[in-house]
Amino acid sequence: MASGSNPDSMDTDPPGGGGLSISVERNPPESRLLQLGVKSWPKWGCPTGKFPVKFDARQTCYLLKGKVRAHIKGSSECVEFGAGDLVVFPKGLSCTWDVVAAVDKYYKFDSS
Repeated sequence: MASGSNPDSMDTDPPGGGGLSISVERNPPESRLLQLGVKSWPKWGCPTGKFPVKFDARQTCYLLKGKVRAHIKGSSECVEFGAGDLVVFPKGLSCTWDVVAAVDKYYKFDSS
């Protein structure tokens, strides 16, 4: 079964190539958050504003509050996510966060 048609798939392209995308899992069940150990991750927050971000490692985060529009560099793609979303940013992705409501999140970087 081909998996290229699901925009929420967790597939990532090699760093430096085009086509890196943000994966958003809306309102994952509590069991998934417990399985990932989300509440043991560090917390981070930011006020409203625009911030350029480059991910040197794959990051997974869970938003406790806030709303973000992420504009992917070199693309017309804009991905919106907010409170209750589990979001994965692939290694090598550059984007601009347009934070429209102040963010609080748990996050973790993959060590590989």
